[in-house]
Amino acid sequence: MKGIIFTEFLELVEEKFGLSMVDKIINQSELDSGGIYTAVGTYEFSEMLQLISHLSKNTDISVDDLLMVYSEHLFAVLVKTHPDLVNHYKDPMDLLASIENHIHVEVQKIYPEAQLPTFDLEERTKDKMVMVYKSDKALYMLGKGLMLETFKLFEVPVEINFEKLNDDGTAVRFFIQKC
Repeated sequence: MKGIIFTEFLELVEEKFGLSMVDKIINQSELDSGGIYTAVGTYEFSEMLQLISHLSKNTDISVDDLLMVYSEHLFAVLVKTHPDLVNHYKDPMDLLASIENHIHVEVQKIYPEAQLPTFDLEERTKDKMVMVYKSDKALYMLGKGLMLETFKLFEVPVEINFEKLNDDGTAVRFFIQKC
């Protein structure tokens, strides 16, 4: 997993819960990195699982809710640091439909070792979209949050629902409907 995911997560934890919480969750975890991350480095996904699990236990906030909050933060950072990824889109549905053929291609150029989820477009109309998320990381709630942030960016109301296609959440079907 790319270091930017870790550095921005710890930035969010410091912003929302303080530096002492950052220290606490790092010390509670068994991290090969020692909790020292660079944005361009690559780290084991198990480290992120430990950090977010410990944050959840220490704050009594579910991992899913923490991922939704993190998605807001991460989206803002990505749009600020890479505005060209979204600037030429006029509609959030077009942006989401281009995840595999444009967004992820550009992300791979910036972070060649990034292990990205896939988003297969199953159905699309003017106001509705069905996509299947697949990733061994099972961070579908982060994906949902990033989708919601995309619609907020374009100031388009949306309802996003999902169904898990397996118990572990490594395959999830999203139902996206403009309101």
